[in-house]
Amino acid sequence: MNQIKWLYFLLAVIAALSIASFGIAVAERSILIAIGCFLGLAGSFTAAKVLRSKLH
Repeated sequence: MNQIKWLYFLLAVIAALSIASFGIAVAERSILIAIGCFLGLAGSFTAAKVLRSKLH
């Protein structure tokens, strides 16, 4: 069994929570929550891309 890469796991959890929270933002009609969710999602994707490029 492979060792879990905790940083990738944390970034995936942040991305999943951002997507779920974006749905809540739409239901609540809150642009501020939507912007925060978008920033969280974009940040986690960017961090994963940078981490992947540094490891390989």
